[in-house]
Amino acid sequence: MGSRKGPDELLGDLFIDVQHQQIYPDGKTFVDLVPKKRAKSIQEEYTLLRKDPNFDLRDFIGRHFYDLSTTVHKKDPFVIQEGESIESHIDRLWSHLERRNRVNRGSLIALPHPYIVPGGRFNEQFYWDSYFIMLGLAAEGKWQKVEGMVKNFAHMIRKYGYIPTGNRTYFLSRSQPPFFALMVKLLAVHKGKKVYRDYLPHLLQEYRFWMKGVSRVQETEHFAYRRVAQMPDGTMLNRYYDNKVTPRPESLREDRETAQSAKTRLPDRLFLHLRAAAESGWDFSARWLTDPQDLRTIHTADIIPIDLNCLLYTLEETIAEAYNGWLHPVLRGRYRRRAQRRHAGIQEYLWNEKEGWFMDYNFHHHWQTGFISLAGVFPLYAGIATDEQAAKVAERLEADFLMKGGLVTTLIETGQQWDSPNGWAPLQWVAIEGLRRYGYDELAGKIIDRWMATVEMVYDDSHRLVEKYNVTGGDGLGGGGEYVLQDGFGWTNGVYSALKKSFRP
Repeated sequence: MGSRKGPDELLGDLFIDVQHQQIYPDGKTFVDLVPKKRAKSIQEEYTLLRKDPNFDLRDFIGRHFYDLSTTVHKKDPFVIQEGESIESHIDRLWSHLERRNRVNRGSLIALPHPYIVPGGRFNEQFYWDSYFIMLGLAAEGKWQKVEGMVKNFAHMIRKYGYIPTGNRTYFLSRSQPPFFALMVKLLAVHKGKKVYRDYLPHLLQEYRFWMKGVSRVQETEHFAYRRVAQMPDGTMLNRYYDNKVTPRPESLREDRETAQSAKTRLPDRLFLHLRAAAESGWDFSARWLTDPQDLRTIHTADIIPIDLNCLLYTLEETIAEAYNGWLHPVLRGRYRRRAQRRHAGIQEYLWNEKEGWFMDYNFHHHWQTGFISLAGVFPLYAGIATDEQAAKVAERLEADFLMKGGLVTTLIETGQQWDSPNGWAPLQWVAIEGLRRYGYDELAGKIIDRWMATVEMVYDDSHRLVEKYNVTGGDGLGGGGEYVLQDGFGWTNGVYSALKKSFRP
C-alpha cells in the first residue's frame, strides 16, 4: 500500500464491513493497520471467503494485517515511577513517543527524520500538534529533534505541495492550522536568520496551497473556491476545506450515521463540512454548528475562521521577512501588502465592537456567526489587534473564559470536545503569548498558574498527561468527542515544558 490512496479506496467492501461491524471500537485502529500483502489480493480473497457461513471477519483481519505498535514501532511498556517529577516524566515520554519511519507501511507515509507523535491513538506526525511539541523540545534544548521535524514538514511540502493533517494516506485531502511559519521562526531563534532563507521555497509553496483558487472565486455562487473566499469589498480571506466529499475513513461509521440522520441535507455537503472541521483541528465544536447542540447542522466550509486568517497573516509576514533576508525589496513589499490587506480584512469582518471580541464570519450570509470562542485571542497572538481591542479581549477573557483550571475553549457545553468544559494546551499558549505581546503579563500569569496547576493535579492523581483537561473543576480530566481521552500527550507535554522553562523555572 505504498500509494496515495487511503485504505477506504484500496480495500473496498472489506473496509466498509470492518468499520460498520465495529471489529474495532475506534475506527482509526483499522485504517492504521498494515496489510501483509497487496490490498487487491486481500480484497479478492475476502470476496471469495465471506460467502462461507463459518467466515470470521475478525480472524480474517488478524491473518492479513498487522499493527505497527506491536511490531516495527513496539516500545517497552512505559513504567510509572512513583515520586517522579513531572519534568522527568515528560523527558522519558519524549523517547517513548518518538517514531522512525523511513519506509511506507500501510497508510503510514515515510518521513526522512525521527518525529514525536501525540500519543494514544495518534501514531503519526500531526501538523499543528507538532508546533506545540517543538516548543517543549526547544525548552529542553532538544534542537536536533525540532530541526528533524521541521525538515519532515519541508519534505512533505516538496512531495505534496502542502502539509497534510498527518503522514497518513487517508489525511492527504486536507491540511491543518498552518503553523509551519511559526516552526521556522522557532528554529531561527536557535540557528539564526539563515533559516528563513533555507525554508523560503517551502513557505511559498504552502502559501500557494492555501491561496489556490484566487483566480476562480468569481466563477462560483458564493465567491469561494477551495480554501479562498472573496469578501464583499474584494478582500481575499480563507476558510478550512477538504478536497473530498466522502466520510472520513477513520470515522466512517460515525460520519455515515450523522448523514443518515440528517434527512434534509445532501450527504456530500455534510461530509465536506465534517472534513473541513477536521482540517481546522477543532473537530468538533459548536463554533461550526448552526444549532450548537446538533452536529448535523455543521457548516464549517461556509465560515471564515479568525484563527486560520491570523496564521496566514503570520505566514505572509514571515515570507516578507525571508525576502528581506535575500534583499528582495519588491517581493518583500508584495507579501507585506498582502499581509496588510488581510489585516484590514480581519479588522473589517471579524471584529465585533459590541461584544469586544474577534469572531468568525459566515460569508454565505454576510454576517458574523456570533459565536464566542477562544479562537478570538489569535489576533493578539499575531499582533493584529489594536491596543483598544486587546484591552477588551483581555477583559472578556478574564471575565468569561478564565476558570479554576485555565481557559475554557467556548462558553457552551455540547458534548463536543472543543467546547466547555474542556481546555486545551495549544490555546492556553496562544492566549498567554497574545496577552504578553500587549503587556497583560498579570493576566497571562494567572492563566499560567491555573493551567499548570491543573496539569500537575491530574499528574499527581494519576501520573497521566492527557490530551485535554476539564478546566471548570472535578478531577480535571477532559471528555466529549468521538473517542476516549488520550494519554501522552504531545502538545500538553510541550506547552507545560515551555511554560515551566520560561515562567516557572
